[in-house]
Amino acid sequence: MEKTTSGWLNGLVGVAIFAGSLPATRVAVADIAPLLLTGARASIAALLGLTLLLLLRQRRPAAADLPALGLTALGVVLGFPLLSALALQHISAARSLVFIGLLPLCTALFAVLRGGERPRPLFWLFSLAGSACVAGYAAWGGAPGALRGDLLMLAAIVTCGMGYAEGAQLSRRLGGWQVISWALVLALPAMLLLTWWALPASLAQVRWPAWLGLGYVALFSMLIGFVFWYRGLAQGGIAAVGQLQLLQPFIGLGLAALLLHEAVNPAMLAVTLGTVLCVAGAKKYAT
Repeated sequence: MEKTTSGWLNGLVGVAIFAGSLPATRVAVADIAPLLLTGARASIAALLGLTLLLLLRQRRPAAADLPALGLTALGVVLGFPLLSALALQHISAARSLVFIGLLPLCTALFAVLRGGERPRPLFWLFSLAGSACVAGYAAWGGAPGALRGDLLMLAAIVTCGMGYAEGAQLSRRLGGWQVISWALVLALPAMLLLTWWALPASLAQVRWPAWLGLGYVALFSMLIGFVFWYRGLAQGGIAAVGQLQLLQPFIGLGLAALLLHEAVNPAMLAVTLGTVLCVAGAKKYAT
């Protein structure tokens, strides 16, 4: 019970950190191209992660862990950051955030397919209800968005769910911060090459809010958040703790309203209550 509670607390901290990712990305892509933003954020986080791994003398992953690390990197180092940055060129931060409500279901599906977890049937009922609640809010009350942005966000959600599930499995053996650090290091050569290729002739047009956005997604979204998130998934169960992602859109919407001055729909409060109830139900029937 103590381990499960710790898992949910760690997961909640991770979700709170991740909630700022899309608003920060929205600010950053105003002046920084998505390809450059993706390469730069991953490269910065990878160099910090590598420093930690060397200073703390962490053992290298076994050869058998490399495929899962590769899928983790593909999902959370390249896939979600790039696809979401591209999406935010077409839709608002508010609309992109409500798609995050579908992430717990994707994470749970990959947990079943790859992790061997078998939640009870009522878990799926609450998961689908929570996801439908958020998706309905997106369709009814979300900000206007282009079809291209919506499809890119859906693709980002699928890749992120895969990365979460794969990383959580590895974190049971390697540790949470070690997994994201090794995944970043594995992707570092490609990310450095991407940064160099996408680098413009001058960065003079990049304003300070965009630099702050890059700093947030590099330090918090790519590294610090995963320290808490993977630890929480490993302790409390991937499918169960993954349901906390249903709270992420509403935390993020609050940040978007505060930082980006986007309007918050009154229906958000009712949907938040329904979502919290679904999270509680999913937690009860996760095992």
